Amino acid sequence: MTSSFLRRALPAIALCLAALPAAAVDAPFLAGLKHRSTVSSTVPANGDQNPYAVVVSPVSAGRLVRDHVLVGNFNNSGNLQGLGTTIVQIDPQTQDLSLFASVPRNLQRCPGGVGLTTAMAVLKTGWVIIGSLPSQDGTTATKGDGCLILFDKEGHVADVWSGPKINGPWGNMAVIDRGDSATLFFSNTGYGVGAPSAGATAHPVYRATVVRLELQVPAGGRPRVAGMTVVADGFAEAPDKGVFIVGPTGVALGPDGSIYVSDAIGNRIVGIPDALTRTTSAGTGTVVTSGGFLHRPLALVNAPNGHLLVTNALNGQVVEVDPLNRRQVAAQWIDVDRAQQPAGNGDLFGLAVTPKGDGFYYVEDDVNTLVLSH
Repeated sequence: MTSSFLRRALPAIALCLAALPAAAVDAPFLAGLKHRSTVSSTVPANGDQNPYAVVVSPVSAGRLVRDHVLVGNFNNSGNLQGLGTTIVQIDPQTQDLSLFASVPRNLQRCPGGVGLTTAMAVLKTGWVIIGSLPSQDGTTATKGDGCLILFDKEGHVADVWSGPKINGPWGNMAVIDRGDSATLFFSNTGYGVGAPSAGATAHPVYRATVVRLELQVPAGGRPRVAGMTVVADGFAEAPDKGVFIVGPTGVALGPDGSIYVSDAIGNRIVGIPDALTRTTSAGTGTVVTSGGFLHRPLALVNAPNGHLLVTNALNGQVVEVDPLNRRQVAAQWIDVDRAQQPAGNGDLFGLAVTPKGDGFYYVEDDVNTLVLSH
């Protein structure tokens, strides 16, 4: 994206439609969203920064309030990556921020400590799960394998899950919640990742995975892991001095038991068939779309119209994809910060559709805020 184009597009949010015949384009979800409103800061009292995970609570229980937004922080108060330990809860109506959970930095049974990532889910039984990809110095040179952390409805650590199929749980989760059981999908970006090279993304290794996590949720009891299966592998991952790690980030549900995955380094969205039932890896799946409006795709969620929404890492756009027809139908500027080139470069990460389906929440990492597009 050239700077001259950005000067023409700023300061308004530009809605870009793909070069397709008008009759072939379904009405994009993004076309109905005209406004952006800052909801709240995401910084708690301990000063944690760099908001990553964004999830809307489906339930009121304990500290959780239905339709309030939970945000996880990846950095500490010194802005070191992989050292954030807090989850905040934000009331979209009053803009009030409260602390939902604070985790000890050196959490027992979590290899390497705690640095909370985008891999977060809230079950309708009030349990909260979040990934940790920790560091000791803010770089991958001291990266630990990390873990998944289970919280009860009061924000207390209830369990920690780690093992050979968990190494750097990173991207936003896709969730099927049945009440007494749940299926979660998350990506791992930590296998074989070393120290970053100076000022750039290092050469990638092709070891990132997507895992299906099966949980049993007994009435009145805490969830337990019933199984973990690698459903996809071989994605590119690489350490990066500026953004810690680059790898597959978004996971969203598809039709007929499939999932979609955003392959950041491959600059594409892929589909993994039979993800709910498969017992072996599908590798990197099949390409749904690549290039075009995608510029290092990150968070990935299902839009109300059956399309996918994906944030870009390398500019301030969110892209709408029609996965069934394998086309990009729209892209909208949601971060037009001129401090980055291109505008919004490196600012976007977590993403969650509003409960009414009339917009979506996202975070701007550079200014530590939760924003509503509506």
